[in-house]
Amino acid sequence: MPKEELSVCEGLQPASGFGVRCTALAVAMALMGGCASNTAYQRPDVRVPEGWQQAEAGRGAGLAPWWQGMNDPTLTRLIQDALARNNNLAQAAIKVRRAQLVAGQAASDQLPSLSVKGSSTASRLLDGGPTTRLSSVTAGVSWEVDLWGRLASQRQAADWEAQATEQDRQAAAMSLVGTVANLYWQVAYLNQRVAASEQSIDYARQTLKLVDAQYKVGAASGLEVAQATQALAAQEASHTQWLQQRVQARNALAVLFDGPPSVAMPESMRLPEGSLPEVQPDAPASLLARRPDLQASEMRLRKALAAVDATRSSFYPSLSLTGSVGGSSAALSNVLNDPVGRLGAGLVLPFVQWRDMQRSVDIS
Repeated sequence: MPKEELSVCEGLQPASGFGVRCTALAVAMALMGGCASNTAYQRPDVRVPEGWQQAEAGRGAGLAPWWQGMNDPTLTRLIQDALARNNNLAQAAIKVRRAQLVAGQAASDQLPSLSVKGSSTASRLLDGGPTTRLSSVTAGVSWEVDLWGRLASQRQAADWEAQATEQDRQAAAMSLVGTVANLYWQVAYLNQRVAASEQSIDYARQTLKLVDAQYKVGAASGLEVAQATQALAAQEASHTQWLQQRVQARNALAVLFDGPPSVAMPESMRLPEGSLPEVQPDAPASLLARRPDLQASEMRLRKALAAVDATRSSFYPSLSLTGSVGGSSAALSNVLNDPVGRLGAGLVLPFVQWRDMQRSVDIS
């Protein structure tokens, strides 16, 4: 995006008017910075029936790991292993770290940047002659004065994105825990069904054996034998379906640990008995506010507002201050004998691209 750039206060001069002009410019721009404002964020109120809002607090389960209330060491160990080994959760953690680094980079943009540059050259005419050597060392510092809060808004946007990414990781962890527990109990249920199906098959076989014996002595008809045979076949077909469902559930559970389906996972042979842990009666709006996915959405909304503020702040002039000190000499040891200092201020005026900048605000 083209901008008009003015450089003022260039050069380090002994005249006192230089310092006065630079000071006056910096003070004036700083005072103008007070004109900028950020978009105020206010969380919307959720309308909930009064009967829900007045729910009394009980001794229900809190925010602690809910699966520990099941008193199942096998389930607890499975969930802990899944949280440590699942690749999708590890990928989410990497995204969190990356967002944190981006936020740190945005924060460093508000600080002065330092640089040191050194060079040494040697030159000689092609037709001969003496060799000329020149060495130089320069140390510089530059700083963009955040007059309108653009850099601060960019830092806020990066911070909100980092926090939202962490909420995404927590949401992925909660989803993983729920999936592990669901498959664990599904396998336990199928183990019960398979055991019950095996008993039903044994009973059907005994029934068929009894009816067949009665048929041989004329105490039962051929229809009764056919019915008993059909009942046994139906039980065996149902048993095959239960076995297939159990294999599928076991494979799905193994995939969560990023292992081959052939790896046997710890499992329970039956569903837990007794009452389930009590759910804490709380206001639905309060419960919704704790959901990581909703918190991530809210944080990204605040990130978008900060991005709009940063884009809007780019309408205003930007001021950059620079300074450097260095020297040069034919001998490297004498580089700093006669140092030269330099101060400067750059002013960028973006007004000429008003339409493009307004379009950028609309997009953000």
